[in-house]
Amino acid sequence: MTNADAGKPEIILVEAMMPQVESALDAAYVVHRAFKEDDKDAFLARVGANVRAVVTGGGSGMKASWFDALPKLGLIAINGVGTDAVDLVQAKARGVRVTTTPGVLTDDVADIGMGLILSTLRKLAQGDRFVRAGQWGKRPFPLGSKVTGKKLGIFGMGQIGGAIAKRAAGFDMPVAYSNRKPVEGSSHQFFASLTELAAWSDILVIAASASPATRGVVNAEVMDALGPQGVLVNVGRGAIIDEPELMKALATGRIAGAGLDVFTNEPNVPAELFPLDNVVLLPHQASATLETRLAMGDLVVRNVQAFFAGEEVLTPVV
Repeated sequence: MTNADAGKPEIILVEAMMPQVESALDAAYVVHRAFKEDDKDAFLARVGANVRAVVTGGGSGMKASWFDALPKLGLIAINGVGTDAVDLVQAKARGVRVTTTPGVLTDDVADIGMGLILSTLRKLAQGDRFVRAGQWGKRPFPLGSKVTGKKLGIFGMGQIGGAIAKRAAGFDMPVAYSNRKPVEGSSHQFFASLTELAAWSDILVIAASASPATRGVVNAEVMDALGPQGVLVNVGRGAIIDEPELMKALATGRIAGAGLDVFTNEPNVPAELFPLDNVVLLPHQASATLETRLAMGDLVVRNVQAFFAGEEVLTPVV
């Protein structure tokens, strides 16, 4: 720590952010970058005593063991909307505020959801590989499936699910959904049973949050209900889908295809998916636009500023 840093509050940055965002944090705080440290235990032992805030991503979260290593911790600011990688029960018990960045990434995630629908049904990624491999004109390219008019089921009718439904209207897609409870004012058909929603759907989009209640709920029964003409798209969290069962369903044709932006053990994508032409794989890029990442980072910075100013944080979940 330099003389210029004396008196600045100390925070931990778990993963890299946009340069502009990191610069704003550096200007106001002593920033300890965990992502540059190989030995996290030694790192925490060295800096943990005075750290009052942790800035992290939705996928990285914060390990539960860090609570004991950070006795002055008062804030976990998540750059994203997922909270499944943070122990919210322990945070609440210890009086630690937890914030996310809701709203600002809704449009981008919904756009990726529609992009995965189009890419999976119309074989866009497969067509790109076909052309790059010099196969155009040498052998027939397989036909895709029409998107317009398909029945779209959405699991998780929150902000993102609602934005996907809005986009689906442009494709004349009937929409139904499954949620913890019906959404007040929604004109879309509600299914209390996820299996029944899957049976109704041509395309099932996962836009729900991960929690103990949703872990693995998209299971063999749901996939069999979706059926051999059905397509599964996931822009929620990988843990919501029973991944081994999904690989079996894709390999054996029990479902027609899948478009996946999230996985159970990121960034480790099951190698069994790589040879399959009926699945589109993305590197958890739903919010990955310049505009949205800057807006998310700005909201993170403002939450951290509010915390250290003794004000109410802007977007608390705890």
